[in-house]
Amino acid sequence: MEMGKAPSAEGRSYRYYVLAVLTLTSMFSIVDRLILSILLQDIKTEFQFTDQQVGLITGLAFTLFYVIFSIPFGWIADRKNRKTMIAICLAAWSAMTAFHAAAVGFWSLFLCRIGVGIGEAGSGPASSSLIADYFQKHELAKAMGILTLGATAGTGLGLMTGGFIADLWGWRMAFVVLGVPGIVLAAIIYFTVKEPVRGRYAPQQTTPSADNSWTQTLGALARNTIYVRVTISYALLNVIGYAMVLWLAAIMIRNFGLSTGHVGFYLGLAFILGGIPGPILGGYIGDILAKNNPKWRAWLPAIAGLICLPVYFICLTTTTDFTLFLGIFCLGYFTFLFATPSTLALMQISVAPNERASAFAIAMLVNNLVGQAMGAFLVGSISDSLAPTYGTMSLNYAVISICAAFGIPGILYYVWTARAIKSE
Repeated sequence: MEMGKAPSAEGRSYRYYVLAVLTLTSMFSIVDRLILSILLQDIKTEFQFTDQQVGLITGLAFTLFYVIFSIPFGWIADRKNRKTMIAICLAAWSAMTAFHAAAVGFWSLFLCRIGVGIGEAGSGPASSSLIADYFQKHELAKAMGILTLGATAGTGLGLMTGGFIADLWGWRMAFVVLGVPGIVLAAIIYFTVKEPVRGRYAPQQTTPSADNSWTQTLGALARNTIYVRVTISYALLNVIGYAMVLWLAAIMIRNFGLSTGHVGFYLGLAFILGGIPGPILGGYIGDILAKNNPKWRAWLPAIAGLICLPVYFICLTTTTDFTLFLGIFCLGYFTFLFATPSTLALMQISVAPNERASAFAIAMLVNNLVGQAMGAFLVGSISDSLAPTYGTMSLNYAVISICAAFGIPGILYYVWTARAIKSE
């Protein structure tokens, strides 16, 4: 196929099939990542774990190895067959999820979480790079928006079904039921997904040598003004998302006195209602606006963040009407995810084809360190300091403070990013 030309009619149909199976892969990634959080209390009770042991299993075991392996896996995906890498990683982490059912104590669970973290580290970078070779840049935000649905659906599915399965058959069977389908999907991807020509829609001059070393790739990305700026922008703005996702369940329990089961159901439902239309519409509108002016790939996330902050402020200060609280959160989550497709598209467009997986991996590394590690720690610390004065509202005010402290600079960084994008 000649570079820059649209695929055939059969190709247009097939690429959406590829997008669908990669979206399912993303969904299984989030389900297998979150299922432990719903089953923790049952596991803790059976093994008599301390809270410190629980923290090590849920945090360090997964996150540390996910971060460490994402960088080399991204570099490999830029040079090797991406669909094979996705299939192997998916089969590996799905098997490790199912192996949780055979756990006999702390170290067996710890090792299973390490396995899930390592497996998932290789999927995201390879998937985003693969999508960029199936969709041209004027439709890439739309494709990335659909891909984002996997994470949204996985969040809702993990929260809503994990506890349900555990109630029926126990926590061990929940891991088996949610782990085995990923192995089947891995086989489907391996035998049905074709590896496209790398960089087939990119200008010839942007394609680097496949022999580039890791240091050369890192140097090229560090000199890429647009990529550096959008990576910083995304990490700062995404602190809002992490703060809400990680702490909202605790806020719901403290403010409204809900049970864990009800929180899982309502929160999962809210993630689905707000999270499905957000990235779809954001991707479509982002592609339409960027067609006329590519700066919209940065302007749109800035506007979404500007709207999202006051909406979340209203949500977190609504403590008497749970239905209103949940509805406002859905609106805020919809707005927040509206920005994601344009951001991911800009990351892929701004770098050379043989740098895409590495670029995604580094961006997610920064995103996890700033959003999940730093943001979550600061929220907890601020909440503890405010508790003597504000009681159960201390966590609400801590989340509001962190969202504003990181979100406002994130918005400004997106505006700064737009200045580096040339009008076409």
